[in-house]
Amino acid sequence: MPVEVRISIADQQLTLFNNENLLTHYSVSTARNGAGEQFGSGCTPRGHHHIRLKIGAGSAINTVFVGRRATGEIYSEALAAQFPDRDWILSRILWLSGDKINLNRGGEVDTLRRLIYIHGTPESEPMGIPRSHGCIRMHNHDLIALFDQVERGTSVLIEE
Repeated sequence: MPVEVRISIADQQLTLFNNENLLTHYSVSTARNGAGEQFGSGCTPRGHHHIRLKIGAGSAINTVFVGRRATGEIYSEALAAQFPDRDWILSRILWLSGDKINLNRGGEVDTLRRLIYIHGTPESEPMGIPRSHGCIRMHNHDLIALFDQVERGTSVLIEE
């Protein structure tokens, strides 16, 4: 079953399709700095991508990841108070790789090297509002549902 993910920056929405048939959609949060591909910009990259790696299968909901590795912590409000400046990456990671050379692949515009993910975020974080540092954030239950429906190599189109 070939599925495709489409992310609308304008609508702050991720939609999952199977052969052009809508399967489901989720509210997301893309970059506070808007769309862009440049390394260090804090922007969400546009264009055709694919899921390079799936990280965190079987992890507990709210598992904390740093450097794409589970820290052994489970996110809680007490942990958030202890580390108020952390950019929380929770539950699962879908690491994206760009498909178009000089747009989102290679050099100073490489999505993979920029560490752009679709990842979980605390439930207290609003969706539908651009607030990330470049990644696509989702609430954890939604991310886990998406994670279970996609494979490595799944096409991801990010559009303004």
